[in-house]
Amino acid sequence: MADKTLLVTGGSRGIGAETARLAAGCGYTVCVNYRRDRDAAEAVVRDVRRAGPRAIAIQADVSSERDVERLFATIDRDFGALSALVNNAGILETQARVEQIDAARQARIFATNVTGAFVCAREAVKRMSTAHGGAGGAIVNVSSRAAVLGAPGEYVDYAASKGALDVLTVGLAREVAAEGIRVNGVRAGIIYTDIHASGGEPGRVDRLGPTLPMKRGGHAVEVARAILWLLSDDASYTTGSFIDVSGGR
Repeated sequence: MADKTLLVTGGSRGIGAETARLAAGCGYTVCVNYRRDRDAAEAVVRDVRRAGPRAIAIQADVSSERDVERLFATIDRDFGALSALVNNAGILETQARVEQIDAARQARIFATNVTGAFVCAREAVKRMSTAHGGAGGAIVNVSSRAAVLGAPGEYVDYAASKGALDVLTVGLAREVAAEGIRVNGVRAGIIYTDIHASGGEPGRVDRLGPTLPMKRGGHAVEVARAILWLLSDDASYTTGSFIDVSGGR
């Protein structure tokens, strides 16, 4: 796996940070994208470097097409060929019913969770596809079980954005399968990350964990392990597929 470069969007915390750390152990050069928290991103970079590979933190808001283009141009300049992309950046807003959600909120969520992932995938394909002179690669989109369950009474808009991400995963996988690129998704369940605080309930995992078939919430590293498997050569015949990391939910 040496000499391969991985970009993790939203890599400064949670699932993204754990993915970056695990990728270091697999020999990837790691590009940690972050939107605001430079200190957290730099801390992840230090962890990666302790494992040996090169790493860099790159600021970019994936909801901005211009920022995404700058992000990929920076990787081109500093590391050359991109081998793998993890579309992990995602947001949600305070728990609400559909009748309380306005179009502005929905637009903000879709701009990051859907359009951001789409544009990042577009830029990755331009670099990885054998049709463009690339050497192939792998993309993993970090989705959610909410895409299947709907998140009623809490985050139907977030769930809808992840449903769109799942469609992107399947469609893009079939589009570029003959061009050396595999595209898969990981649907995370109730996982201990800071995103629940963004929704107004920091203790959500503790509340829901005991109700799951496995009787506990999950940890970010458990999702990251599934992501790294899908990126690896062990998943060489897997594309357009999903792994649910959700404790049976």
